[in-house]
Amino acid sequence: MKLLILSEQEVHQLLTMRDCIAVMEEALADLARGKVTNPLRSMTRGEGSAGILGLMPAYRGDYGLKEVCVYPGNPARGLDTHLGCVILHDGETGAPKAIMNASAITAIRTAAVSAVATKLLARDDAHILAILGAGVQGQSHLQAIPLVRDIKEVRIFSRTERQLANSAEEAVRGADIIVTATSSREPVLEREWIAPGAHINAVGSSVKTSREIDTETMKTASLFVDRRESTLNESGDYLMSGVGPEYIRAEIGEILIGQAKGRTSKEEITLFKSLGLAVEDLASAQFLFQEAQRRGRGTWVDF
Repeated sequence: MKLLILSEQEVHQLLTMRDCIAVMEEALADLARGKVTNPLRSMTRGEGSAGILGLMPAYRGDYGLKEVCVYPGNPARGLDTHLGCVILHDGETGAPKAIMNASAITAIRTAAVSAVATKLLARDDAHILAILGAGVQGQSHLQAIPLVRDIKEVRIFSRTERQLANSAEEAVRGADIIVTATSSREPVLEREWIAPGAHINAVGSSVKTSREIDTETMKTASLFVDRRESTLNESGDYLMSGVGPEYIRAEIGEILIGQAKGRTSKEEITLFKSLGLAVEDLASAQFLFQEAQRRGRGTWVDF
């Protein structure tokens, strides 16, 4: 039995952002149609550990499992906060088909999903992009968002690495599209800064105990999510704001298949709360496996 191994560099070479946006549209549409099994992720924190281990399984024709360690202190070491593997299993036999670098897949697919949401929810005339956070996700979103909107001005602010803006408020005021991609445990975005008609991609917080978006924004913006069940159980932005399930307008996949509507006016503020789903990793791995076969790439080993 042959097993494919793809490094971080090979993942980036084989999975372009534009390709990944299309792959994410298909995966989220399948999720909305009920063609995907995607249980909630599980988290384990060892006694005294500086990080956690997350397990994210899914089924979409094949089985996939992302196992990833999240270590918030890693950027100071020159490492990504998310390190691990995506394992792809054959849907007919269960045999492992591939092991792929999870950091690269996570970086690309997260920004690609935000691009899908931006494509569906941002105004057509949105030209000013503000990004809070200059880490891996900030950089990935800088690549992704201009693929779906004609971006003419970019403002970036990071507490540790200031670029183009002196404060979060300065970056956000007047912006048409806002991305929050920080490791903050407290809100970094305030409602009074946000212009009418802006679209927000809230990406940095994926656990119950941290949030990037203030309560007023959560209560007044039109809220869209990658998956309701995940939001209700895992999102600190949602859980700590005190809003209820009725605040969730739709899943992104429901808009893709025509079951729900997105933006309803030019003045409406839309907010996409991204948690990251196992099916996104699985769909990326399936695409990568096919590309590696087609192009003769990666390392194939007996297993």
